[in-house]
Amino acid sequence: MLQILASIDTSATYTCGDIGLKFSGMLPYVVSMAITIIKIVVPILLIIFGMMDLAKAVMAQKEDEIKKGQQTFIKRIIAAVIVFFVITIVQMIISFVSNDNDDIGACFKCFVNGDASACTPDGSGTKIDF
Repeated sequence: MLQILASIDTSATYTCGDIGLKFSGMLPYVVSMAITIIKIVVPILLIIFGMMDLAKAVMAQKEDEIKKGQQTFIKRIIAAVIVFFVITIVQMIISFVSNDNDDIGACFKCFVNGDASACTPDGSGTKIDF
């Protein structure tokens, strides 16, 4: 990851599509990496915290605490699934709705999906590679 970040020209200005959005060379990679981390880390943390709540309830050996711990664990698992799938579903919908030549689709691919081929250096028609 550090090699990729080091290879990106941060002094250059890039655009995606023809809508005139200009940004630093590192921004699409950072946004894409943040979304990927959210998709992976948040569900894992929610499940771990749910397991800890359930373990505390079992250690207390009270029936009410165990039921409350089970409910909390189930809620956290559902939240983890929602976090993961909401981002994935939005990515799929945008990719279905927009075509490759669409400006908004190009920006979405550049930032969210981390597709470097959708970003072009300002003033040239060549694509960048993260």
